Amino acid sequence: MYSKIVQPHEKAEFDTGVVHELYSTFFLARDAEWSTRLFVLEMKEADEEGIGTFIHVDHMSPALIGSKVEFTARLDEVNGHEVICSFEAACNGKLIATGKTGQKILKKEKLGQIISRLDQ
Repeated sequence: MYSKIVQPHEKAEFDTGVVHELYSTFFLARDAEWSTRLFVLEMKEADEEGIGTFIHVDHMSPALIGSKVEFTARLDEVNGHEVICSFEAACNGKLIATGKTGQKILKKEKLGQIISRLDQ
């Protein structure tokens, strides 16, 4: 379980301005990924790191700025180096989002090689 208080900067806002004063899907997705990444932090070795492979969010209901959102994450599958998790997010006892995330656990050296190839 991971919980957080929705902060004022986490509202829905784009280059064109503020859309609404509610917890944005963007920040909800970030926090959902964090709630599932906590499994990776427990599983990985000191010489390893996780890298995201996907996130799927169904954002079904709003949450007000200043409200507490509670994320319940579940470890669904471990396929080799890939970790698949699901999550639910609730606010005031109401389900506001569900989804899934994926991360791969790689050696830090290998991840460094992947990043260096991107610079070329």
